[in-house]
Order: sequence, then C-alpha cells, then structure tokens
Amino acid sequence: MILRLFDVVFVLCALYLAGIFFDLEYLIAAVTNGYWALFLVVYLSVFGAIFEMYNLQVASNEFQVLKSTLLTSSTTVLVYLLTPVFSPELPSNRLQILAFYCVVFIVLILWRLFYVRFLASNRFLQNAVLICEQAQVEELILGLESIDPHYRIIGYVSADTAANVNFSHHHYVESIDKNNLASFVKKNAVSEIVIASQETAGITSELYQQLIQMLESGKLIREYTQVYESKTHRIAVQYIARDFYRFFPFSRNNHNKLYLAVVRVFEIGLSIIGLFLCSVLIPFIVLGNTIGNKGKLFYTQERVGKDGVVFAILKFRSMRNNCESNGAVFATTGDCRVTAFGKFMRKTRIDEFPQFLNVLRGDMAIVGPRPERPFFVKEISEIMPFYETRHVIKPGLTGWAQVNYSYGASIDDSLIKLQYDLYYIKHRSFYLDLNIALKTITTVLFYRGQ
Repeated sequence: MILRLFDVVFVLCALYLAGIFFDLEYLIAAVTNGYWALFLVVYLSVFGAIFEMYNLQVASNEFQVLKSTLLTSSTTVLVYLLTPVFSPELPSNRLQILAFYCVVFIVLILWRLFYVRFLASNRFLQNAVLICEQAQVEELILGLESIDPHYRIIGYVSADTAANVNFSHHHYVESIDKNNLASFVKKNAVSEIVIASQETAGITSELYQQLIQMLESGKLIREYTQVYESKTHRIAVQYIARDFYRFFPFSRNNHNKLYLAVVRVFEIGLSIIGLFLCSVLIPFIVLGNTIGNKGKLFYTQERVGKDGVVFAILKFRSMRNNCESNGAVFATTGDCRVTAFGKFMRKTRIDEFPQFLNVLRGDMAIVGPRPERPFFVKEISEIMPFYETRHVIKPGLTGWAQVNYSYGASIDDSLIKLQYDLYYIKHRSFYLDLNIALKTITTVLFYRGQ
C-alpha cells in the first residue's frame, strides 16, 4: 500500500511542480483536471501491477526495480498519450511529451531506489518469535522466510517438554528459554509472537502468563497457519489436522448468484474475443507446426471439472504424437516430449487459447484451479488430504497457483499448488480475479509459461 500510494502522490506532485516551474501546460492539465488525473492514476496502477512494481521481492532488488519502473512508466505514458478522450489534447510543442515521460520515469525511479536503499533495508525488518516443537523449527521458518523480505523470525521457544529440550541455534534463529521470552521480546523489538505448537503441555503456566502480559501490552500473537496464509497467500494444509473446517470458511462468492452471474457475463465476452484471436492465430500455428511440431493441430484430453465431472479439454498440441505410450506421467520443466514450436506456444500460453471453447460451454471458468487428469486426481487424492476440494468450483483457464508457482512436476509441487488453489477458493472475489488476470498478463509478457 505504501508503494501504491507514494507512486501516485510523487508522480502527480512532480508533474504539477515541473509544469509550474517550466510553464508546461500539458503537465499541469494532466493533474489539475480530476477526470484526466484519475485515468493517469488508473493506468499507473494497472501497468505497475502487470510489470510487478508491487511485488515486494522485485521492489527490493535494484536491478529488477529499474526494469519494472522503465516498463511501467513507458507503457503508462504511451497508453495515456494514445487515449485522447481520457487525457489532455496533445500539445503543439512536442517537447512537453518528452518532459511528461521524463518526469514520470525520473520521479518513480528515484522514489523506488530510495525505497530499496532505506525502507527495504534490515532496519525496517519485522521481527517475530516462534513457539513450536524443536523438530519443526527449520521447516516452519523456511516456510515463511523466502516470501516476505521484511519478515524475519529471530528466535524460537521450544514447546517440547523440559526433558526433551536441547537448546541450540537453527539457521540464524536463537533458542529462547521459556522464562526469558518477555525480556527477549522487549530487547529485540519483536512485533509478533507466532504459535505453532501442537503440544499444549509444552506451553507452561509461566509461558502462558507471559503471553497474556505481552498481549495486554499490545504485542500481536497469532497462530502459525494464520501467518503462513497471510504471508504466502496459500492455505497451510500440511499443518491442518482434524479440525480443518476452522481453516476453510470458503468465500461466500462461491454461491453468490450476483457474483457468479457477473463473472459469467465477462467469461462469455472474453471467450468470444479469445476464440476470435484463436482463429486469427491458426494459420501461423499451422505454419509453425509444419516447421517444428509435425502432427495434428489440436488434441483433447480428459480432465476433472466441477463436482468431479470429467470433461474433454481442448488445446493446441505442443508435444510429440504418442508421447505417453507407456502411461501417463507428469509434465516437467524442459520436458523432452515438448516440440520446439510447442515450447514457444507453452511459454506464451498460446496453446491454451482453444480452451475458450470450454469456457463458453461452461466446462471451465476463466479463473480457477487448473483442471487435472482423472489418473492424477485419483493418485494424488490417495496421498494428499483435501485435494478433491479443488472441485467445489469450476476449473480455470488461469489460476492463483499458475501465476504464483511453476509447473507441477511432482507430488510435492501438487501440494504447493493445492495450497494456492484452496487460498483462491477461500478468498474468491472480483479483486482476486483481477489480480490473477494481471499476473497472467505478466506471465505472458515475461515469457514465463511452462
């Protein structure tokens, strides 16, 4: 939110001040007219999201910041200039256009470099303490530390019984004596205590009293699965036991008739546009197939849809013919079965375009968990609890797992993708759908398809 807010504030202020100082009418008009300023803000926010300006890991890396800022400012200015209804009339003095671009780019890059150097530095880390069994420490920390560059677990309290406690350091994390938790929290400016212990016996009355006192003094105390979900945007199914219903209050939008109706209207419209683009691409794909992907143009495959109903998915073929003569196997990164032209189609997601027909038929949605093959659904469901929960909504052309994680090449990958899918089902909304749509555009533009 800080990044979004100050991007807008700095750009608008810089354009206005530069317009006043250098007497540039176009710059002044762009920010003083509410209608034109609103569209400038919308363009900046949308293209900033597409080019990952608000991804914390990108925003904390100088090289990636330069790349994303250049793409965002260039695209924002170009689209703004090319939509005269939503922007001021182009000036007769073309130098004002150059000045407009330079101001937007320079102020954005200076602010973002300031953020990298100062606001994203270690002095602004959010420190946390973990209470858990000693055997879990490494796994629980690694589950969080790579997601948010500003969040750091600096110590842990063992919830094992006294006889099993073996005080030691894990990674950079210090072991804290139960009786010294309050003083450690105060000394190290800890802002949050995370409880992941499954053994209530390990939380002694002395430790419990310290937690109560810290809660009363304003310290945040949360359960691990809550923190994991908020930081990773995944459901921590591997830490959920019999009381799973506490963690799955699925979004009401899954049964909201208005939401579903509006989404369906958009899906029909997008499917018609998608099928039109598909028909335009077919001659080029036929040519590409002739050169580097000899064989049929399309292929169909059984997939599991809503409520476990099996349907036939339609795609442009990207693998060699008869590549599964020995049985079904997971597709992997760099899969040798993918042809040269097929690799290009997968990277650009062109191979998915025929699925707009599945969306139009109602077998699929635009956004949702990717549909899996019946063979793999059966295999994974026997190993992984909650896997078939994905089928409470329609599968999607793109999804939360697809824009946040690489190709699922194993059972372990399927677990991570399941966590993302359950997060989407739990938090399904117009905002999350839009977020996924923008991230999908990013995936295509940066050639990240699998």
